[in-house]
Amino acid sequence: HHPGVSRRCRAPRGGRGRRPAGPSTRRCPATPSRRGTGCTGGSAGPGAGAGGSAHACPRSPSLGRRRRREAAEEEVEETPQEKKLRLAKLYLEQLRQHGECRPAPAPVPRRGERGGQPAARSPAVMPPHTPFSLQVQPPDPASIRMLQGHQLPVTCLVISPDDRFIFSASKDGSLIKCKWEVESGKKLCVVPGGKKGTEERHMGHASHVLCMAISSDGKYLATGDRNKLIMIWDAATCKRLHIFTGHHDAISGLSFRKGTHQLYSASHDRCIKVWNVAENAYVETLFGHQDVVTGLDSLSRECCVTAGGRDGTVRLWKIPEESQLVFYGHQGSIDCIQLINEEHMVSGADDGSVALWGLTKKKPLALARQAHGMQDAQGLQQPYWISAVAALRNSDLLATGSHSASVKLWKCSEGFRKLEPLWDIPLVGFVNSLKFSAAGDFLVAGLGQEHRLGRWWRLKEAKNSICIIPLKRRAAAASPEVPDSS
Repeated sequence: HHPGVSRRCRAPRGGRGRRPAGPSTRRCPATPSRRGTGCTGGSAGPGAGAGGSAHACPRSPSLGRRRRREAAEEEVEETPQEKKLRLAKLYLEQLRQHGECRPAPAPVPRRGERGGQPAARSPAVMPPHTPFSLQVQPPDPASIRMLQGHQLPVTCLVISPDDRFIFSASKDGSLIKCKWEVESGKKLCVVPGGKKGTEERHMGHASHVLCMAISSDGKYLATGDRNKLIMIWDAATCKRLHIFTGHHDAISGLSFRKGTHQLYSASHDRCIKVWNVAENAYVETLFGHQDVVTGLDSLSRECCVTAGGRDGTVRLWKIPEESQLVFYGHQGSIDCIQLINEEHMVSGADDGSVALWGLTKKKPLALARQAHGMQDAQGLQQPYWISAVAALRNSDLLATGSHSASVKLWKCSEGFRKLEPLWDIPLVGFVNSLKFSAAGDFLVAGLGQEHRLGRWWRLKEAKNSICIIPLKRRAAAASPEVPDSS
């Protein structure tokens, strides 16, 4: 075990092919080896067979020409990764030659180079680094909708990929899946819980549900609880499909890799596990954190990021490379984390700080200390804990939550090197979970009278509920190049 390299425990896998140590070359067929008899550059001698001419290599008029000709005949083997990289570079060069790389004011169909067929285009999604904060109006508190149904604090929630449904869970063990309908606010499905040890006889959890995740195709929902169990559900029918066991402590973070059914799980047992949900299979375990893991997130790449609680680290786990990167910046326990895009992430800690990270820098690009202000706790001035963070994917808009009676919206400015506060949205209670809709039309907050991981304080005036905060666009959205004058 070397520093910076994660220790891993793998399930049995097939072997991986390896390329030869050096490049292979093509030799003349009659040459048995590079030594001994064979092609010497001379003319055919009298030893040629009677049935035909002997193998001979005519002498070149120039030694340089002969070497160039032999070099041209050599074949160097490529690994699949090297071939993909070479083809990608070639394709980019062709695009530059045809002017395809220049930005156009509107997406105009162009002809590709293969047989005159139209070039394939990706679906309409938000491009990376969209300055979305310039388009959003300050939220109106009167437009906030509150959905009530949980008896104990809401601990986690997710939004379906089509933005139609909200899945939520709480400390009461019941799981309300899908089926808060966003448009009407109706409760469409409730899965009751039970007592500890009765999970096989009941549909739901028998302990506090601390985290959940939904696959990018909306097919699977995963939930994790304090009883070390991960349950997999059919998101459409609310039917439980499978239970994963293997962690030795509470499940504190779940995330599906985007575009796949690969599931990452984090636990208070300090390790990360990888699962294949489609095959109900365990894949491997990653070790490295020195304290409970409190949060986890992932996107399209085969990697995930985690918050390590009181070990003071944020970690990026590179699954294929079998390595991890360690980031330092917070002074307290890091309780929440989320990726903004494939290159940046945001995290929050109980020292009141919000950190903006680049995945290539070990220190935060920006750090907002006392982001939600200070509180008087038993005669001592302490910062409000940051209990939840959210990012509108591939944009510059962030949200943070605490128990400071407000949710804050932030802007990532100056190329993700500065955090600027935008607006406060009044919400009473512990904000235990925050999620933006995929289209950026609304923000959802899970509120409770207690923090999702403990009972350090209790806010009796708070309501255990789900709040839907509409995010309206400006009448004339500002251009990304020209900031809004307001």
